[in-house]
Amino acid sequence: MGDILVRGGTVVTAEGRRRADVLCSGERIAAVGEGLPRPAGAEAIDAGGCFVLPGGVDPHTHLQLPTMGTVVADDFLSGTAAAAAGGTTTILDFAGPDRGEAPLEALARWQGWATRAAVDYGLHMTVSWWGERFAREMEPLVRERGVTSFKFFTAYKGRMMLPDEDLIAGFARCRELGALPQVHAENGDLIEYLQRKLVAEGVTGPRGHPLSRPPALESEATLRCITIAEVVDVPLYVVHVSAGDAAQAIARARRRGQRVVGETLPNFLFIDASVYDGPDFDFAAGHVMSPPYRPREHQAVLWQALTEGGLSTTGTDHCCFTREQKRAGQDDFLRIPNGCGGVEQRMEALWHLGVSSGRITPERFVALTSTNAARAFHLWPRKGSLQVGADADLAVLDPERTRVLSARTQHQRTDFSVWEGLEVRGAVVHTLARGRHVWKDGDLRAEPGAGQFLARQPFGPVYQGVLG
Repeated sequence: MGDILVRGGTVVTAEGRRRADVLCSGERIAAVGEGLPRPAGAEAIDAGGCFVLPGGVDPHTHLQLPTMGTVVADDFLSGTAAAAAGGTTTILDFAGPDRGEAPLEALARWQGWATRAAVDYGLHMTVSWWGERFAREMEPLVRERGVTSFKFFTAYKGRMMLPDEDLIAGFARCRELGALPQVHAENGDLIEYLQRKLVAEGVTGPRGHPLSRPPALESEATLRCITIAEVVDVPLYVVHVSAGDAAQAIARARRRGQRVVGETLPNFLFIDASVYDGPDFDFAAGHVMSPPYRPREHQAVLWQALTEGGLSTTGTDHCCFTREQKRAGQDDFLRIPNGCGGVEQRMEALWHLGVSSGRITPERFVALTSTNAARAFHLWPRKGSLQVGADADLAVLDPERTRVLSARTQHQRTDFSVWEGLEVRGAVVHTLARGRHVWKDGDLRAEPGAGQFLARQPFGPVYQGVLG
């Protein structure tokens, strides 16, 4: 692998920005400074007028996931290739055991699928059931296999939802092992109650989805999990925060010193619940995800939390389906596969909505799209930084370039986009993934199997590295 010199750009990290060149040698960053000489034979990338950013770290994707009688549209190759086209060079996906299946068996299956990944990846483990064997196998997962984060569910009753007693036991086991618990926070009992009520009332279309999962159910479950984590004395990572009250609960916990990391999605900052109202089934069903899109007033609260530090990371919950797959629920909203795409659009959409609009600085953008996730999941400074010795993961973004987001031009394997028709100002023109030039201004050069598995170390007794 040859050298690459990225020159003439403004290098941005979470701490600041400066005009500098970046020399990548092999898989690592070799030098950062002004006027760096070009080594013989090195490729040169002209970043004049552009920002040079750490490659994005998407902490929340679902690739090749079997769910609801189908399999998501993107496998590990197509999903990671799409990520590279959008400036993301690291993903963290979820290995999901079937109920009763050994977690180590599930991990082996996911790692087999992921051998075709085009960018680096790590894995969380979904706690889809709880028992003595699961608790026992967490130790080799953490200490030998590099899986140091576990996702618990308070939703999906009868499938993945765990009662509070199991959440307490699971959180305590994470604390023993130096692992980070994550939570999908919605009240599953009340969701089931509302689903039954709506169906009995004859509500069968996509509108039933948000009606059965109102914001209060997310806020209640978020506060409950924050309380459990506080009593157990373990940090907590709350995924895909969509409700304003949930974001405020996380912000309050952080102000009093609790280690809670809140993640939101760019989608929730722009798209609102009106998408479920129209007569077009494909359009409404295309937006069905859990938690659902919220009334517009929640967006201002989420933006405030992002700018003030109440929310710390952005992911995508990338879990996309085709229109035909979504039509499985044409007569019953409970059968619509839950999930939307976004791994390709996250960086450009957030830059447009946040930086180009003046809501956040480029430095805060870097924190929200790479650095904070890398810190929270024990990947920093290898990922999410532009330090000498870090992996040569870079995104070159032209702040004046515009692009219209559309399913017709995306690299994700779906014929639907929640961003359809949005013209963004600020586009990724180059992506380097561990020193490989994988995206060159429209030319996608993703290579199957070029991505590496990121085995992570357990956290120390005081969870150093977890974002406080």
